Amino acid sequence: MRTLDPSRLSIGYLLPTRDAITLGRPQTGPLLALAEHAEDLGFDAIWVGDSPLARARHDALLLLAAVAARTDRAVLGTGVLLGALRPPLLLAQATATLDLISEGRLILGLGAGFPYLETERQFEAVGVPWAGRVGRLAETIAAVRALWSGEGEPVSFEGRHVRLEEIALQPGPHRPGGPPIWLAGAGEAAERRVGRIADGWLPYPPTAELYAEGLARVRASAAEAERDEAPVAGLYLTVCLDESPAAAEERLRRNIERYYEQPLELMRMIQAMYSGTPEGLAGWLEPYVQAGARHIVLRVADEDAERGLEAADLGRRLVLDRLETAVHS
Repeated sequence: MRTLDPSRLSIGYLLPTRDAITLGRPQTGPLLALAEHAEDLGFDAIWVGDSPLARARHDALLLLAAVAARTDRAVLGTGVLLGALRPPLLLAQATATLDLISEGRLILGLGAGFPYLETERQFEAVGVPWAGRVGRLAETIAAVRALWSGEGEPVSFEGRHVRLEEIALQPGPHRPGGPPIWLAGAGEAAERRVGRIADGWLPYPPTAELYAEGLARVRASAAEAERDEAPVAGLYLTVCLDESPAAAEERLRRNIERYYEQPLELMRMIQAMYSGTPEGLAGWLEPYVQAGARHIVLRVADEDAERGLEAADLGRRLVLDRLETAVHS
């Protein structure tokens, strides 16, 4: 069983499942090889995104099961899974099995879904109402945790969106009580929800100032809920690294506009993004780390996945060399 230590700075790698689809390379073998390589290089975690329709990619839980079977050290996370799309019993069963396969290395990252027409259509395609999805997600989390903690005994749950009556989950997860649950989301309501119910936070605010403000609300909410520990503070960051900043910026633009079908300038207003040299990444990240970020998930924006991973590893090592001491200062 392994988890991320919030007392130190750690860095994860997002498998490029969306890029694999947009570039016409859906084969899973290269993705699994990338996961193995990322672990060998020293990345602390390997993350996989989720989207059955809106931004098509591989099934996150199935792919992570294969990654779990081919790795033995890295934490494995969903970055992030649309929890409200899944019936709680099926989600609890799938993630308990995945936690068993990985021997307790799973983080279940969840989100409600970005307000976007194709995301709404995705809910419609699955037969889940778009309205009320945030409440459904919160109830799904409570129900899944109850099932994980039931130790094979029947549990019941009654909510507005979710109902379980005398349901027993077998087998349960490897980790007692189940894997940690991280939540995405920005804005006061989402951040206070993270503080109340989540084990970790995985946002992507475009400035360190916004990050600091959000993390303060997360921690205040956790204190108000009288929790023993505040959620682990993560950061989802898109990077494109090259010794030529101009080349990095051009590759970032191509990737973002293909990935999101939106102008780079617009997406930069919404998400944390860095293009430039590996050496410059640490300086760019330092304000986030000083604000409290402890786990950085790197989404590498590069058509050449191996090149991007190697550059991200150089950036990772330079970040840790420069910023690890900032965590303890």
